[in-house]
Parts: sequence; structure tokens; C-alpha cells
Amino acid sequence: MRGLLLVNPRSGTEGQTDELVAAAGALGIETHVLAPEDDAAAIAGSAEARALGMAGGDGSLGAVAAVAIERDLPFVCVPFGTRNHFARDAGIDPDDPVAALSAFDGRERRVDVGRAGERVFLNNLSIGAYAHLVHRREQHRRRRAAFARLRAYGIMLRRSNQPALTVDGQRTDAVVLLAANNEYRIDMLSLGSRERLDEGVLVLYAAERLLPLRWTERRGTRFVLEASPPRLRAAVDGEPCELDTPVELHIDPSALRLLQPTG
Repeated sequence: MRGLLLVNPRSGTEGQTDELVAAAGALGIETHVLAPEDDAAAIAGSAEARALGMAGGDGSLGAVAAVAIERDLPFVCVPFGTRNHFARDAGIDPDDPVAALSAFDGRERRVDVGRAGERVFLNNLSIGAYAHLVHRREQHRRRRAAFARLRAYGIMLRRSNQPALTVDGQRTDAVVLLAANNEYRIDMLSLGSRERLDEGVLVLYAAERLLPLRWTERRGTRFVLEASPPRLRAAVDGEPCELDTPVELHIDPSALRLLQPTG
């Protein structure tokens, strides 16, 4: 098999999914449109393919990228979500998923990934107020009305029972703690973009208020995070998860064989 492309249909519209599948078929790329019960990692793990691709938003990419790393196969990122931060930072047009299919014949480059224990993240892992909002968003995923989002945001602002966090044994009072796969350019309110994905550095950003005037940062290759209680809500590449602490956050340099689109 030339390559396998897994497609998350929840990321695009029905018409976009059909267009992408047709374009992939014309290039000889096998596709699998994920059903709700499908396990993307399991499908990628058993596929007889020379390259593994994922079409989805940022939260869909990590599981298939982790399999590509484990199997030492090239990985293709097809931007199919709303923001497509990883694709943008990797120099892939975030608004043209069909053009990204040319990466199956593209140039390979090695990029870093972050890990929380063994869980891969391509962009960042967030803890604190933002992660809480992501969890509330997931709970209200089927209720898209504005009042639901505002209610979740209001709960986040009122929330006072933040877990006690330590990083490498040192207590932190950060409201937002974010571990990034390489350095972001940041402004007052948010993270921006990354100039490099291969610097081999994990950057820990912390803010002591929800709308920070400044972020503090620590650079390294490994941090140990502990919390009380030990089970911690987090967001990995914008998707909700729970971590058992203590957990080691570390950078995995040059782990991912990323294929770049041609042209």
C-alpha cells in the first residue's frame, strides 16, 4: 500500500470529506473515514502502508503520529480542522487539505514531539484554567449555543479549587501552565506560532492570571509534574484528557518523520 490516510469526518463538512477521499483515491492513496467506534491508533498500527496520514484537527493528529513513530514510518499531516496549528507551524497550507496530499510523495524532515509519559503531543499540553474550559466544552459538545459556551467560561472564572501543582518539586501558583513542543512566539493574551519544530526544547509557560500581562517560561528537555489530588485534568493539543501524576513531561527530539507537501 502506497499510504493510508485516516480521515476524521467530524473535522470537516460532509462535502469536504467526500472531496478529500476522492482526491486521495485519484492519487492511489487508500483512505479510511473514521466511524465513531473506530480506534485510529489501532487501525494505523495494523495497516500495511509505507506512510501513515491523518486528516483532522490538531487533536486528531497525535495518536496516528505516535504510531508512525513506533513503527518508524513517515507521517503525513492533512489539515482538516478549524485552526490547524501544527500544519501552519510545519509550513503546510492550513486551508488546503487536498494540496497536502502531495506530501505522500514529498520530502521527509525530522521534527520533535513532546510527551506526557508516553502520550505524544505535537503542539502543547495545557493544565489549569484553559484545560478546564476544554473539558467543559467537550461536555457541551452537542450543545453549541452561545449560552453554553458562556456558562463554561463563567464556571472557569469562578473556579477556585485548582489542584496544587509542583514542577520538579517546586510549588507553582500558575492559573495556566502550558508545556510546549518547542518555543512559541507569544503575546499578552495567547500563544502565537513556532518558528522551529526541531530545536529539541520543551518550554514550560506559566501565567498567574487568566488574561496574563506576561508569561514566565522555563526551557529544558524534561520536567516532572505532580498534583494533589494526583489525577489531573489536562488538554493535549486542544483535546481533553486526564493524567495520573507524577508524570514526566519531556521532549523527544527528531522523533517524527514528517513528510512535506511538494510544490
